[in-house]
Amino acid sequence: MAEAPAKRNFLYYLTTVNHKDIGMMYLMQALTFLFVGGFMAWIIRAELAQPGLQFVDGQTFNQMTAMHASVMIFFVIIPAFAGFANYFMPIMIGSPDMAFPRLNNWSFWIMPFSAMLAVGSLFVPGGAIAAGWTAYPPLSNALYSPGAGIDMWILAVHLAGASSILGALNMIVTMLNMRAPGMTLFKMPMFPWAVMVTAWLQLVATPVLAGAITMLLTDRNFGTAFFNPAGGGDPVLFQHIFWFYSHPAVYIMILPGFGIVSEVISTMSRKKLFGYTSMVWALIAIALLGQVVWAHHMYTVGMDVKAQAMFMFMTMLIAVPTGIKIFNWLATMWGGSIEFTTAMKFSVGFLILFTIGGLSGVVLASAPVDYMMHDTYYVVAHFHYTMAAGALFSIMAGVYYWFPKMYGRMLSEKIGFFHFWLTFIGMNVTFFPQHFLGMMGMPRRIADYNPIYADLNFLSSMGAFIFGSAQLLLVINVILTMRKPQNAGDNPWGGHTLEWTVSSPPPEHNFHKIPVVS
Repeated sequence: MAEAPAKRNFLYYLTTVNHKDIGMMYLMQALTFLFVGGFMAWIIRAELAQPGLQFVDGQTFNQMTAMHASVMIFFVIIPAFAGFANYFMPIMIGSPDMAFPRLNNWSFWIMPFSAMLAVGSLFVPGGAIAAGWTAYPPLSNALYSPGAGIDMWILAVHLAGASSILGALNMIVTMLNMRAPGMTLFKMPMFPWAVMVTAWLQLVATPVLAGAITMLLTDRNFGTAFFNPAGGGDPVLFQHIFWFYSHPAVYIMILPGFGIVSEVISTMSRKKLFGYTSMVWALIAIALLGQVVWAHHMYTVGMDVKAQAMFMFMTMLIAVPTGIKIFNWLATMWGGSIEFTTAMKFSVGFLILFTIGGLSGVVLASAPVDYMMHDTYYVVAHFHYTMAAGALFSIMAGVYYWFPKMYGRMLSEKIGFFHFWLTFIGMNVTFFPQHFLGMMGMPRRIADYNPIYADLNFLSSMGAFIFGSAQLLLVINVILTMRKPQNAGDNPWGGHTLEWTVSSPPPEHNFHKIPVVS
């Protein structure tokens, strides 16, 4: 079995241009900040376990909610998918490397400094951003948030956005120009397709966020009034620009997960993916529709009724291509010889939980209902069923599916069994009660609350500690597995995409001879 070259010291990783090394570094960063962001979530849920203020004051609580979301979105989910895309996309399309290897190195190394800058804002006078991860003015202007924490957060998000744009350019050029002979676009596996669509979304949407936070930065520090009504500005303008990025960002954080789940379900069902062409067009439709529904986050700002109706219709329309994907995954499993490995368990868990999140999204898409539910825990529950369940479960499916290819060793299925079920149970115990808290009217981002919400909050907090603790099992599994000799073989799952045709781990340049796809 061919061995990957021996890895070296920090200087090697600082300068490496090998896409597999860079992919692994993205994944390691995501794992590190998963526990940083998870610890912040524990502080939030510990405070909310009972009415009254137990552990932190209201300002610190608000900083934790804003930073938890920022860390999980910008420094866990997006880098995790970037890691899988960097490592596996070139191999899956038959390419020896990325189109721009040095740019690839640079786009990674921007990210950890960005993350440290964001987390470091907790320790400056005034503390970190406390205006929510959305940073809405006037909560984020210099009058209400005078410290340097928000300015550090703005710079950190700028750097993370630059990393995303550079990475997206690299992905697109690699897939368009470096596919193996015979690998047409509609022969690419579903994961590279998901990466392609995601990269275009990043390229279109991320510069818009950069514009929004640059205007916020100049409002705070240089006397401009883009969002200050006293100077002729409009705080609602910030919401429009922010959500023009941040709604597509939801799909940036879930479309690669769709690709991973497609690969796992197809392989573990021993069947080709049902309706491949419709799945590709559904990906594209989700991305296009996701770009034009941003204002469904803004029904309550006094928007024109006709505009509300249009955004409501377009939001509900997204359920159609999403439904196509869910039914195609079910049709792939139907009649298949399914092997319920840990990767398959996480994929099926993803299907169940993401469907629940999608259904609550259809509820919130209705403007009259959203007027009642806006800024309540119903929205928190919906968001976490799509992101915590959708993104995290698909990431875990990818880890268990591709770990043997990356290291030549099989993760323990026994530990994986407990990892999955504790995660699945903890996830539901945490977030399902929050639907009812929202329907009862509990607002989000508050550190204290009416005692009528106490029982459901206590249940939710207990679930959060189960959910978070379960992720330690992944670390334990990896540590124990890395002590074993290599035993996975080149194709332990019987996969039919190109990464399973090379050795485990793959050779330095992926292929001794570039494959020809027939």
